[in-house]
Amino acid sequence: MKSASPDAKNPMWSGRFSESTSELVAAFSESVSYDSRLYRQDIAGSQAHARMLAKVGVISQSDADVIVDGLDRVLGEIESGAFTWKTALEDVHMNIEARLTELVGDAGKRLHTGRSRNDQVATDIRLYVRDSIDVLLQLLDTLADGLLGLAEQEADSIMPGFTHLQIAQPVTFGHHMLAWREQVLRDRSRLVDCRKRLNLLPLGSAALAGTVYPLDRHYVAQQLGFDGVTENSLDAVSDRDFAIEFCAAASLILVHLSRWSEELIIWSTPMFGFVALPDRFCTGSSIMPQKKNPDVPELVRGKTGRVIGDLNALLVLMKGQPLAYNRDNQEDKEPLFDAIDTVTMCLRVYADMVPHIVCKREACRAAAAKGFSTATDLADYLARRGLPFRDAHHVVGAVVGLAAQRDCDIAELSLETLQGFSPIIEADVYGHITLEASVSARKTYGGTAPEQVRAAIARARSAKP
Repeated sequence: MKSASPDAKNPMWSGRFSESTSELVAAFSESVSYDSRLYRQDIAGSQAHARMLAKVGVISQSDADVIVDGLDRVLGEIESGAFTWKTALEDVHMNIEARLTELVGDAGKRLHTGRSRNDQVATDIRLYVRDSIDVLLQLLDTLADGLLGLAEQEADSIMPGFTHLQIAQPVTFGHHMLAWREQVLRDRSRLVDCRKRLNLLPLGSAALAGTVYPLDRHYVAQQLGFDGVTENSLDAVSDRDFAIEFCAAASLILVHLSRWSEELIIWSTPMFGFVALPDRFCTGSSIMPQKKNPDVPELVRGKTGRVIGDLNALLVLMKGQPLAYNRDNQEDKEPLFDAIDTVTMCLRVYADMVPHIVCKREACRAAAAKGFSTATDLADYLARRGLPFRDAHHVVGAVVGLAAQRDCDIAELSLETLQGFSPIIEADVYGHITLEASVSARKTYGGTAPEQVRAAIARARSAKP
């Protein structure tokens, strides 16, 4: 008896069933409306699988050649827009296989030998996330380079450093940009680690127990660029740790960008005036003609919440599932895809914007001069002259209190006034409590001194391949 060709009314799994799926259930359960983006990975995995089946003698070489060529034709149709996606065929896998069978006949029906949609989709998603990580690593590198250039440009530019959003000690704008870059480097490292863990081939695990066919899984892994194969078929088809780990890494990337966004939003207000953002990254108001709104940082700050939500959705999705595959896992794709799309776009706009941020040096320096930001330097001066630091801290607190009453900086107090708080203060104190002196004195490795900022930049440049 000739087997029926798969189509919308006669899906590939329909032999067991005596009635067709209702239209409501078909619409409810389809995933092709969003998993069709996996088509490149699905076709690459199928071509590797077909070559392997021929290699081990499960299908003929001629059938494998027909399958590979047919899948190339399907790929061409999809990328030209000529392919018709059918929701009744449920997903990307069955749509591609059905079209392949239409094109090449019975050879196409042999493609699925020794595999299941369970290990097929697990393979496709790993390939897709791996490809996405590679794009993100390039964007992170571009962003890190932009921060490095901005740090070099502003290595001497003094600005206030904050704790509790209160002026704490003076730092340089370049040092602050290098702090942002450190976050980027950690983000990059997390994605590299995630890529290593996901880069194992699940194909060949079949539905859950492996298969009776003599598959060469390592051959397929080599073709698809995997580092190896998964060890356990039950785990392989049901594991989504790599998707959760990716979303966790993406969430941290967005948390970092959101923190930067918060700073840029504050810094670009007239009350601060520390930076100017390029006009092309801002918008105006429909009613207030004077407005220049920092829309890109605000949107990134807002989009951070949705990526954190994507992570939470995947965690909740997986928390109650028994082994092995469950249809729940169809719900892994939309949050994963959303996280990929969102973090990619946010990194693109930041990588483009960062090199064009303008540091308004005079405003930054003027702000650093407020808030008694060199008070710690006066305490350190006293400590170096033998006064215990806790006593020095108390003395300087009193000095700051007087300066606050007089509405002046501590460096504007006379030597006689300062000596009234401690007789060990001498005229050389003014060489320690200026902004430039404060910044330059912090020469410890990783400190804010301009020479340390430039040293850090040099190390970063020399470390690049």
